[in-house]
Amino acid sequence: MHSGFAHLWRAGMQKLNLLEDQETSKLGDFTTTPRTIMISAIALVIGIISAFVALVLLRLIGLVTNLFFYQRWDTNLVSPVGNHLGIFEVLVPIIGALIIGLMARYGSDKIRGHGIPEALESILVNGSKVETRVTILKPISAAISIGSGGPFGAEGPIIMTGGALGSLIAQYIHLSSSERKTLLVAGAAAGMSAVFASPVAAVLLAVELMLFEWKPRSLIPVVVASSAAMAMRYYLLGGGPLFPTPHFADFVGVNGLLGCVLLGVLASILSMLLTAMVYACEDAFHRLPIHWMWWPAIGGLVIGIGGLIFPQALGVGYDMIGALLQGHVTLTIILGILIVKSIIWAVSLGSGTSGGVVAPLLMTGGALGALVGLVLPGEGAGFWAMIGMAAVMGGTMRVPLTAIVFALELTHDINAALPLLVAVSISYFITVLIMRRSILTEKVSRRGYHLSSEYEVDPLEVLFVREVMRTNIVVLSEHISLKELAQSLNVEAPPKSQGQSLYPILDDQQKLSGVVTRRELQSLLREHRDSSADYRLNDLLRKPEVAYPDETLRAVVYRMAELGINRFPVVERDDPQNLLGIISLTDLLKARLRHLEEERRRERVLHVRHFWPVRSGDEAEHEKVPMV
Repeated sequence: MHSGFAHLWRAGMQKLNLLEDQETSKLGDFTTTPRTIMISAIALVIGIISAFVALVLLRLIGLVTNLFFYQRWDTNLVSPVGNHLGIFEVLVPIIGALIIGLMARYGSDKIRGHGIPEALESILVNGSKVETRVTILKPISAAISIGSGGPFGAEGPIIMTGGALGSLIAQYIHLSSSERKTLLVAGAAAGMSAVFASPVAAVLLAVELMLFEWKPRSLIPVVVASSAAMAMRYYLLGGGPLFPTPHFADFVGVNGLLGCVLLGVLASILSMLLTAMVYACEDAFHRLPIHWMWWPAIGGLVIGIGGLIFPQALGVGYDMIGALLQGHVTLTIILGILIVKSIIWAVSLGSGTSGGVVAPLLMTGGALGALVGLVLPGEGAGFWAMIGMAAVMGGTMRVPLTAIVFALELTHDINAALPLLVAVSISYFITVLIMRRSILTEKVSRRGYHLSSEYEVDPLEVLFVREVMRTNIVVLSEHISLKELAQSLNVEAPPKSQGQSLYPILDDQQKLSGVVTRRELQSLLREHRDSSADYRLNDLLRKPEVAYPDETLRAVVYRMAELGINRFPVVERDDPQNLLGIISLTDLLKARLRHLEEERRRERVLHVRHFWPVRSGDEAEHEKVPMV
């Protein structure tokens, strides 16, 4: 039965590949092929499994928290606040961090960190391949880290775990690196969707941060996985808004929008401060004369001390996020989150332990919003906290659309859409303007890699061969001898930077019969110097690789890379022997130059002519102001 299934699978894949080859030869708005159906079917399975993985992770966090702080066997999520350990509470984060250090050293060091940067590195460097043990060790290490009091969220580890699951399934099947990336990101989005009940925000996070493209071939599978995980969440964890809030007003007015601008500015400052704190702590740990395995224990000590000062800073903090959005917090709690939570989070995250960044950013952003809300117009309990959460998340992670939709999905209050858009955009703009990297991409950059989060249409995709090909070219007759060629064409001289290096050969009917390069002609002249009168070009004919005038430059440059050829004769598609011109790699650069000119050239396009009214008396009947 297994061999029969494998035979059917291969037959189906061959049909899909045939359809793909047929479709890619046609130009259209998108390059999606029927193969996306197969990838989406796999993503559906990944989404369902990721929902169960999210459930297991949340239950593990609850179990570890209960074991460490209350010495009982229970898997429900609880807060460490209220335990009766007293001064011994300091030891709990240290013990948890020591376990993580051992797991990282003797298991896999990939479990260290936020989760999202590790997924990005896997995409950029490893062809979207994730080790099997990471799928197992990452959720366990995250549960121990958070359950022992670590001030982290579960979203980073579940994103990495879901991504690892998607990668493992993709590695088992014969897929390309691009398809493995799609399934890795699909698993990551499914994990986030299952934990936070935010399917749309999970898809946007994938697009803004992890896919590095906006194509239906990758977007559709990610949507399928996220939707499947959200559908399963209703049966596993329940539905409804994760953090319900009081109903906000339909419109906050001008004063409210100005308050959003102010909060956006403050959120950008906090975002940059948090990012700087995390990497300052990481730099400090790297200077320590001890093995990195012991760093999390030092971070655990800071967590324990911070827990004694402000117990609400410990753990994942979903209860505190809910309290901020309900407006049930005091000034002491607000300051405790902004100071103690931020410090212990930055130190512990910089130590290389396992944990996420989204929940801490929501808490600190919510505290900032609640603090500023004390002096801003009252728009309802929790309003400014929600705006602050999204603004800090959007500015710190550089995912503005994700932050806006994420806040709306967490609260289910669409009336906050405009204030969220204003505040998040301001925060995002300022942080992008001042800081080169986000809290996520900085870690990737420190490992020696570069990524860009800006998407644009490739100019090679929208220009055709006919727009840049050269038509003023030299052609050769297939009957010409090398002696005649040497007398009429100075091939021995080095070509100029823009000179012709490929010569089409035409037959008696002026049809293309072959090509020859300048280097080949030089070699022939040297080899047949004495008998050059008898040696003719038709002895050298070879079938050329050609380009067509209706091809995009991107298709041509891909073919150049595959064949190792940087010049093609251009022929009619319906008559491949009818020569139209030549296109070279230098001609392809014209598209880049045009794009560069569009970016840099500034000019006045609209010229306005002003007319003065007609004057009376001896003055001129009318006077025109010259064109400006």
